[in-house]
Amino acid sequence: MKKFVNKGDKPTKAGFGEGILELGKKNKDIVGIGADITTSVGMNLFADAFPERFLSLGIAEQNCIGVSAGLALAGKVPVFATYAVFSALRATDQVRISLCYNNLHVIIGGAHAGISVGPDGATHQALEDIAVMRALPNMTVLSPCDATQTKLMCLAAEKLTGPVYIRFGREAVPDFTDANMKIEVGKGQIFHEGNDLTIIATGHMTWEALQAAYTLEKENISARVINMHTIKPIDKEIIIKAAKETGAILTAEEHQVIGGLGSAVAEVVVKNQPVPMDFIGMNDQFGESGQPGELLEKYGMKARHIVDAAKRLKMISE
Repeated sequence: MKKFVNKGDKPTKAGFGEGILELGKKNKDIVGIGADITTSVGMNLFADAFPERFLSLGIAEQNCIGVSAGLALAGKVPVFATYAVFSALRATDQVRISLCYNNLHVIIGGAHAGISVGPDGATHQALEDIAVMRALPNMTVLSPCDATQTKLMCLAAEKLTGPVYIRFGREAVPDFTDANMKIEVGKGQIFHEGNDLTIIATGHMTWEALQAAYTLEKENISARVINMHTIKPIDKEIIIKAAKETGAILTAEEHQVIGGLGSAVAEVVVKNQPVPMDFIGMNDQFGESGQPGELLEKYGMKARHIVDAAKRLKMISE
């Protein structure tokens, strides 16, 4: 299996913007909704190309969801994007009742997710959005690993039914996947083969997981790396197979370990193939202001932390 190489750092929000622009060109029913935030979440490309199909409704996220619901009922495909702390958390009640209860096809962009928002601090670092969104009936939750995959997931989201939440970040991160790579909602991807344990990662943490696997390989530890770009519906088959074949699973996410990817994977493992597990992520705390790299280091979400956790887990599973 080929080694992934960084083609150049690029924010995942850029992939989101490019994806929505392409959707707008293909589908005249795509309508953009903003909440006083456009360029910083990548929606400026769509707004500039289709000003007659873009509505900026001000700092009123709950209202944006209500308007999106109305447009969906009228036959449009609304795309509402703002910071994840607002689209997924501030507007949770409206998402639950207006969108999920009615199973309306609205694409929600959750920008600036994770700790790597950096200097914006705890109030703007969405670390609970996966937990909230995946708990809602009818919601699909997507968490692509880089800008290229974010664009592809936007294109895939248009073909789904019901509400869709796409999680992405602001910081420029390694862009390492191929635009021609096969991608399917609900199906995880094996990015690195291994037999000693499995690292299941999502979002920006997939790159860190790969770097950890390459380091472990030099120490004769064979780590399988799975990119779980779809949190809901979770790929049970790939998780169960990994548990059976490698005997231990480590999850990595830029999110609270409570309720996020790790919890979703554990729910599958405990019911089907119990094996030792460990979790990389935020441990029941808020973040703080700082540079993205500094925060990932402080809160234990760099490749070296994954390496250390993988070694400990391998010892336990033997």
